[in-house]
Parts: sequence; structure tokens; C-alpha cells
Amino acid sequence: MDPVATKTKEKLQKVLDVLKDDLATIRTGRATPALVEHIVVPVYGGSAKLKVMELATIAASDNQTLILTPFDASVIHDLQKGIEAANAGLNPVVDSTILRITIPPLSLERRQELIKSMKHKLENGKVMIRQVRHEMIEDMKKDYEGREDDIKRLEKEIQRFVDETSETLDEWGKQKEQELLQI
Repeated sequence: MDPVATKTKEKLQKVLDVLKDDLATIRTGRATPALVEHIVVPVYGGSAKLKVMELATIAASDNQTLILTPFDASVIHDLQKGIEAANAGLNPVVDSTILRITIPPLSLERRQELIKSMKHKLENGKVMIRQVRHEMIEDMKKDYEGREDDIKRLEKEIQRFVDETSETLDEWGKQKEQELLQI
């Protein structure tokens, strides 16, 4: 495979990875660790800011409850305050050495807002995909100057990768929308 095609695939995969993580933060009606793992919490008197996943193990005990077990018991109240301050609509409760978060059911209005947010994130992803395509075609034209056949072939190959990546995003969007509309 041509180095330009390989580089294009790698860049598009990075875009997909970023979007997958981003979409995972949109809450459906189910408890998943992705809802809280990237929330940044000031700990140890504000001297350090760490992500929840760096401070505790996160497990879903059922579809409506997340259990956080801090690695250091002294940060449990910092975790609680940080999650509340993140405006994620979650209310953690300290239960001796663990933090319990019950996920409230979503109203239809909130579901519609989340679908709108998800579609916005997907559109941003498509913009990133188009930027990768543009960047790679420009690089390729410089590298293959005067070799029109190679340029045409690689443009078609790059476009094929872009189309496949866009289709993947569309599928993710449909799946996430179905999850959000499920009660």
C-alpha cells in the first residue's frame, strides 16, 4: 500500500478514536463508566487535577448505578464535589468507602437535546474527516508532482477511505440515537 494511503488511514482512524470517546460521554439511560471517567477533579487541596479514572475504579453494578471505589480514601469527598460540579446531571452519594451514582431516567425533552448534541459531534467529526482528506490530497500532489496517473489513483483511494469512515460515523449515530430513544 502506498505511504500516502497508509498515512490517510492512520489519520482517519485517529479521528474515529476521538469521536468514539466523545460519543461515549453522551449519556443514554444506562450507567456506563464513560459517563464519569474523563471528568477532571481537583484533589489534595486543589494542588492536583486528575481524571476520575485516575482516582478510582469505576463499575456499573446495574443499568442505573455506577460504583466508584477510590484508590485513596481521602479523595472520596473531592470526587463527590468534582462530579457534582461537572454539571453532568449526576448526584454521587458517599457510602462509607465507595461513591454511588444513581443515573436518573431521561425525559423525552432531554433525550432530544442529547440527540441534537450527538448530531453536532458527528458533524464536527465529518469536518475533521474532510480536513484529513484535503491535507492528504495536498501532500500527495506535492509528492507526486507530474505523475497524473498516480495522483488520480490515490485521490480515488483517499476518497474511498473517507467514504468508509463517514459511513462508520453514520452507523454510530444511528446506534446512539436508538440507544437514546429507548426507554
